[in-house]
Amino acid sequence: MNFKGEFVNVLYDALDGQLDKIKLKHMIEQPKFDYMGDMAFPCFELAKILRKSPQVIALEITERLNTPLFEKVEAVGGYVNVFLQKRAVSSIVINQILSQKEDYGRVNIGEEKVITIDFSSPNIAKPFSMGHLRSTVIGNALALISEKAGYQPIRINHLGDWGTQFGKLIVAYKKWGNEEQVKQQPIKELLKLYVKFHEEAEKLPTLDNEARNWFKKLEDADDEAISLWKWFRDESIKEFSKVYELLGIKFDSYHGEAFFNDKMDRVVTLLEDMKLLQESDGAQVVPIENMPPCLIKKTDGTTLYATRDLAAAMYRQETYHFAKSLYIVGNEQSLHFKQVFAVLDKMGYAWQEGMIHVPFGMILKDGKKMSTRKGKVVLLEEVLKDAIALALKDIKEKNPNLDHQEEVARQIGTGAVIFHDLKNYRQNDIEFSLEDMLKFEGETGPYVQYTHARAASLLIKGNYQARIENINIHDEAWPIISKLIAFPEIVQRAMEEYDPSQIAKYVIELARAFNKYYGSVRILDDNEQKQERLALVYSVKVVLNEGLRLLGIEAPEEM
Repeated sequence: MNFKGEFVNVLYDALDGQLDKIKLKHMIEQPKFDYMGDMAFPCFELAKILRKSPQVIALEITERLNTPLFEKVEAVGGYVNVFLQKRAVSSIVINQILSQKEDYGRVNIGEEKVITIDFSSPNIAKPFSMGHLRSTVIGNALALISEKAGYQPIRINHLGDWGTQFGKLIVAYKKWGNEEQVKQQPIKELLKLYVKFHEEAEKLPTLDNEARNWFKKLEDADDEAISLWKWFRDESIKEFSKVYELLGIKFDSYHGEAFFNDKMDRVVTLLEDMKLLQESDGAQVVPIENMPPCLIKKTDGTTLYATRDLAAAMYRQETYHFAKSLYIVGNEQSLHFKQVFAVLDKMGYAWQEGMIHVPFGMILKDGKKMSTRKGKVVLLEEVLKDAIALALKDIKEKNPNLDHQEEVARQIGTGAVIFHDLKNYRQNDIEFSLEDMLKFEGETGPYVQYTHARAASLLIKGNYQARIENINIHDEAWPIISKLIAFPEIVQRAMEEYDPSQIAKYVIELARAFNKYYGSVRILDDNEQKQERLALVYSVKVVLNEGLRLLGIEAPEEM
């Protein structure tokens, strides 16, 4: 049952339909303190419509609200405060979770429509650095959340496997590369060559021209250029797959930039036919109101990211018929996506309205952006392995008899890294600190995982017998029930705002509420309330497990 929805319905009736239900739903607030109730409706906006004081309106609404789910309704300072009937509501919520299990919290705002999610998208021939963590874990979480919200997600890894950087890499390899060394440590050696190119190009600017020439050869399908490019690409994907395996992430498509090479002429032709292209200093551009023009072809005839992204958008719409298309790409690309979406709009494609850039802040090192070209890079695989090693050390010290120690250490270590990212609002920058990331107390993934494992242990010790019945939960459990009630709405808000941190903050709050309960109530005492208390524990375990899953984190049964 949706208790907020019930409040909306009775408010709608009390106001004789003067505000629509969507508006009412957005107006309902969560009071700051328990003594102010479980939900509150502010009447200040209605004062203008009804020409009465908010206090008078609150009193009038209070007199007209009537539902057995409300224990008390009061008018305070222009607010209608509602107190839910604790025992009846607790029984309803726990029975919902017992019957629905992991389906609890599912909302069908997506109506089974397709949503494409472009995320991770590392550049080949470069290491999978901490800089790629954000797009990877935010995108994966949004894919999982969108599925929970009723969409059909298509996960796309739009690999950076084309562009002038490959001209630079080919020049560097031909001048300073060693085939055997590259074969032994491909990514490490290719990064070294890439960094060396930039160091040398500062002294010898003509290297940039050589790189541009080699990239032009690559675009013209020169045999040597293509052969080197394929080698760099194959070795890179092998390395990336190790990281994705550790994180438990899979993709439906690895079509990178190169895949769209033969699809860009069509874009240029369409733009010409629609008379949208103009020449500007020898380049081809599409003018856009209130924005710089969108560059489609450079003076030397080479294409740009915009051309490629236009081709990719058209291909994805024709292939998947998406209702929404998300691009999980950093803040610094905001203008680029505004231009691409604006060009599609000028082309008359109504479906571009479903295209959304989901920006995020950077991971900083010592307050500065990590730069591959300067060699200031922290490898994501190494960070994950360090986190797993630390988790294993912790297990061996605190629970040496634990079964499957390596597997649990992987779940805890990768969970710590993912949670450290996703607990932050995505647009904020995050300072990289291995020490903070690997802490196992406070607002961390391992804290939530440990709470889940504690719940699992209690269920085994208490010999919990899952059954649906009239459950009589006492008032000390109400903070937990309040959190459980909120889960479906949190899922919906995380989807609507493309913000996985809503889920991360939620599971921390639920874990805290449960641990406070655990510290004050003797859950396993043998009396008539034991199975009811264990039903609450089971409900918490289900929702913590599902909340972590939506973040791309596993929940061990033991730790």
